[in-house]
Amino acid sequence: MSQSHNRGEPGHALAPARRAVSLCFFLNGAVIASWVPHIPDLKTWLELGDGGLGMLLLAMAVGAILALPAAGWLISRLGSRVVAAVSAAGLSAAVVLPVVAPGVVTTAAALALLGACNATLDVSMNAQGVMVEDRYGRPIMSSFHALFSVGGLIGAGGAAAAMAAAMSARAHVVAVALLSLAAVWVAARSLLPAAPVRAQSPIFVLPPASLLGLGLLTFYALLAEGAMGDWSAVYLRDSLATSSAVAAAGFAAFSLAMALGRLLGDRLAERMGAARLLRFSGALAGGGLAISLLVGHPATALLGFGLVGLGVANLIPILFSAAGRTPGIEAGTALAAVATPGYFGYLAGPPLIGFAAEAAGLPAALGIVCVACGLVAAGAAIIPPVRDTLAPELPVTIDAITHTTEASHA
Repeated sequence: MSQSHNRGEPGHALAPARRAVSLCFFLNGAVIASWVPHIPDLKTWLELGDGGLGMLLLAMAVGAILALPAAGWLISRLGSRVVAAVSAAGLSAAVVLPVVAPGVVTTAAALALLGACNATLDVSMNAQGVMVEDRYGRPIMSSFHALFSVGGLIGAGGAAAAMAAAMSARAHVVAVALLSLAAVWVAARSLLPAAPVRAQSPIFVLPPASLLGLGLLTFYALLAEGAMGDWSAVYLRDSLATSSAVAAAGFAAFSLAMALGRLLGDRLAERMGAARLLRFSGALAGGGLAISLLVGHPATALLGFGLVGLGVANLIPILFSAAGRTPGIEAGTALAAVATPGYFGYLAGPPLIGFAAEAAGLPAALGIVCVACGLVAAGAAIIPPVRDTLAPELPVTIDAITHTTEASHA
């Protein structure tokens, strides 16, 4: 059942709701990106190796996985407006906790809470996005996703500036939390009210046989994105011995390129075709990272991370669009089916890199990301051609969105 009605309302009447949802996406990207550059500090404070850091980061993934069923349950009973507002406030406050936690156990608990808030916001803001899109009567979801990347750029850039100014990690995340809470208060007033509905479909959906290929490619794509988010700064700081500011700039370059790629993605897909763009994007991401790892110079790494972001940007939009066009399967069901393995890939990537780095070193471990991107490029042949006309409404259900949490980041 879709949370939509009054389709085709004038754009000016929906402008406040669209700005509110856009702000939620932006805040989600900015808050998480403000935390990511402090991961190397966390490793130092807690005296962890790469394997130990990977295990610690797994706590955030566990928190997100455990929160997903609760997020769907809450949305079905309270509506996405309430859940989005509360989870956005929770995420804003929770970003402080990993930096101030005194030990490994408390840090793991803080990361689990951060992951839970992030997953819940991801689900609920996508539900709000679908409502706004339905009322517009035309696709606008790409603009929301692009703002997530812009938020990531601003958050990472702010962290780099704070580090360059010798601002402490605690002071930085507290400032981020206060600014974010103020923005949540502004956005919450304009989110669309949603009548609570009771979802009938199962929360977790395994891919049907016809979608296994797309589900596997989505797993690889989001594994690469998640791994780059958590390990790019560590690679620059530990493997290439750069400053904290340069390490933060690596994730900023990745985020900037991803935002630009998403803004251009629709036009590129129209000109090149979905399959060709997927093949090119996967190759660009894998090749860019491979060059960074082989050359091993900070400037080259920054350039390479930008190429990875540019390539990764359009992987998920193409894969999800292809899933929605699968013959004989309702679009919402298909999206949920391919998003499920993709989400696990996104969560599994960072700890997987940590385990591999403990055994073979971080540069070699990041080669896993190159392989994942290459497999996406190799699998582009399974993407069906885009139909000449688009349906005026994509039937996306609450349960489908529940499985699309970094599907939302895509």
